[in-house]
Amino acid sequence: MKKTLSFIAIGCLAIFLLVKCNDQKSNTATQPAPKENYGGFESKIKWGEHLVTVSACHDCHSPKKGFGLDSAHLLAGYIGTPVADVSRKDAQRKGWAVTTDLTSWVGPWGIAYTANLTSDSTGIGKWNEERFMYAIRNGKYNGLASDRDLNPVMPWTMYRNMTDEELKAIFAYLKSTKPVKNVVPPPVPPVSK
Repeated sequence: MKKTLSFIAIGCLAIFLLVKCNDQKSNTATQPAPKENYGGFESKIKWGEHLVTVSACHDCHSPKKGFGLDSAHLLAGYIGTPVADVSRKDAQRKGWAVTTDLTSWVGPWGIAYTANLTSDSTGIGKWNEERFMYAIRNGKYNGLASDRDLNPVMPWTMYRNMTDEELKAIFAYLKSTKPVKNVVPPPVPPVSK
């Protein structure tokens, strides 16, 4: 009797374990693959849009209309707002002057104009991800080692601390933006002392 009960208990345990193993196999087979992590957002582009917003890129790269952003020129950079009417020598020596829409700056570097970041060829339309990351990590205009340094008003020294994934998300968003044809003028060197 004891032997029979032992065999029944072992048999029941074996059946239980067999059923449990099969359940786990079928559950894992039907479970979807884990999603990529986009900072809690549904896509890399949406995450990039969020990062552009919280990193204040629009503050300088989007012209303003009244107290808001100029929706026709989002991230198009400087579009011709008159440069602050100040003594450039004083601004260069004593501090900064800026246009009302924050798209051009006068300071010790001369005059800096904010770049077009839209997907147009006059913006970053022809750039690839590596070039964008190089520009941010190394402070180089056009993302090219041989090009000039970014102007000091561009806070690339802060943005270079973003992760690769964050910069890739920002680039994906910028490449998805409405293209705005806008050739931004080159910087103007400082006036003579």
